[in-house]
This record gives sequence, structure tokens and C-alpha cells, in this order.
Amino acid sequence: MSKNTISILDGGMSRELEKLGAPFRQPEWSALALIETPNLVRDAHQAFIDAGSQVITTNSYAVVPFHIGDQRFRQEGKQLAALSGKMAKEAVANTGNTAKIAGSLPPLFGSYRADLFEAELVTDIATPLIEGLAPYVDVWLNETQSLIAEPKAMHSLLKALGHDDKPLWVSFTLEDETVTDIPRLRSGESVEEAVIAMANGGVAAILFNCCQPEVIGEAIRIARETLHRLGQSDIQLGAYANAFAPQSKDAAANEELDEIRDDLTPPSYVNWTQQWVDEGATLLGGCCGIDVEHIAKLRQHFSA
Repeated sequence: MSKNTISILDGGMSRELEKLGAPFRQPEWSALALIETPNLVRDAHQAFIDAGSQVITTNSYAVVPFHIGDQRFRQEGKQLAALSGKMAKEAVANTGNTAKIAGSLPPLFGSYRADLFEAELVTDIATPLIEGLAPYVDVWLNETQSLIAEPKAMHSLLKALGHDDKPLWVSFTLEDETVTDIPRLRSGESVEEAVIAMANGGVAAILFNCCQPEVIGEAIRIARETLHRLGQSDIQLGAYANAFAPQSKDAAANEELDEIRDDLTPPSYVNWTQQWVDEGATLLGGCCGIDVEHIAKLRQHFSA
């Protein structure tokens, strides 16, 4: 596959914000910087763009009741989502770059927690996010999805709200600890099932994120073969792993600041991403713990 077809995404925002001195605590997580120091959110975006990101993701991941509370979300959710879009837009303008903006539509009920999904609440939580982000984004990124039902509901809501005019990318998080070599979503559903559901739903890209790089290559291979069988090989594939140690089945992301693996240096991460490209990925970035230096190395490697 030609390196010219690769698009470089950004890395994990939380640690980049922390490095810049942004406020950071639970339960608000990365939303706290948006609330108190939005200029540092813009600066973090600019750092990733300067490093080579061609797609940056809005800092709206934690703008959900799970992180900022029900009351604040009801009062400020749409405004904060819009602010995250505005900061991304300013970063692109300030760098004079042509980077695209992906609007982060996060897991609405908590990362890794397929068991907390409540279909009847999707509209109430996702609508302010979608409407706040819509003026600023080029693509929707429904990320860190642990089960099939949530992105299906999000796709239906985007259509109902009239915001399905932009491409939808769906990114699933995979079990880090597998009993077999078959990769699965954290819900236990298979990658093949997820790919079939997304292909039937008209997504533009299927990605895998916020899991170990070791489990991603096989997931991309299965996704590629499934799309080929369905006659939908035009759907892009991608990945952005985290740098955490393996998370157990009962883990919940963002409960605390996890330790970062020493072995996932920028050069070693490039080696993983090259494996994903060899399996068919064209969208590459990083999640938690993958920083500006990793992204710079990716851009250098895939531009050579």
C-alpha cells in the first residue's frame, strides 16, 4: 500500500494537556481543561498539528454526565461541546494548516462499560454533543465503542437530527486479555459482527482504539476480509492504540492515571502501525499515552 494513502491522526489529549499545565482531576478528566483553560486545549491541538497530525479530534470525550455530572451537562453540555469544536478550529487556523477536525462522540455511559449502555438515554445525552460540535467538524468520530448497539444508535440519531451529511467513523475498543486469538469487543461481540453491522449502517471508516497494539493487527485483518466479502472494501480501516498495560475485563477507563508501558517508544509504535498498514489500515494515530513525539515519528515514517 502506498504511503501516500495514509492519514495521520492525533494522539492522546489528556497527557498532552497535563504536560501543558492544564488542570486535571477526576471525575472531569480532560473536560476540566475545556472548562477552566480552553486556550490550553487549543495549544494541545496545535502541538499535534505541528507534529504532523492531518486529523485532530475535538476534546469532547469527557463532555458527558459520566464525567461532568448530570446538572452541569444539562446546563453546559452543548456549550462545552461547541467550545471543544471552536478550540480545534482555532488551532487549525493558527497553524495555517489544512488539518481536518473529527468530532469526538464518546461512549456516553463510561469507557469500556458495555454493561452500562442505556438505549433510551442516547438521544438526551448525544443530541447536545452533536448540535454543539456540528458547525466545526469535518467528520464524526464515534470512538472507544465497547458494543455494537451504541454506534448503531448514534448513526440513527445523526440521521434524525439532519447531521448525517458528514462521514461517520466508528472506532471500537477491544478486549486486551483474550482467551483465544480471536479479537473481540469489550462486550464480547466479535469483530466480524461489528464490521458487518457498521458496513450495513453506511459508515465511512472502521477503526480500533484504546486497547493494546498487540490485539489490533488481527482485528484489522478480520475487518478487511469481512469488508471484501461484503463488497465494501471502500470503507477505510484504522487504529490508534493506547500505551497502557493490559486492562482486565472489569477495568473502567479514566478511573485513574494508568502507568504507561516503557516499551512503546515512538520507534516501536511505528513498527506496530506498519503492521496495521500491511493489513489494510489507512488511518493511524494514538490514544492514551501516545504523545506528540509518537505522532511526529509516524508522520516522518509514512511521509518518507
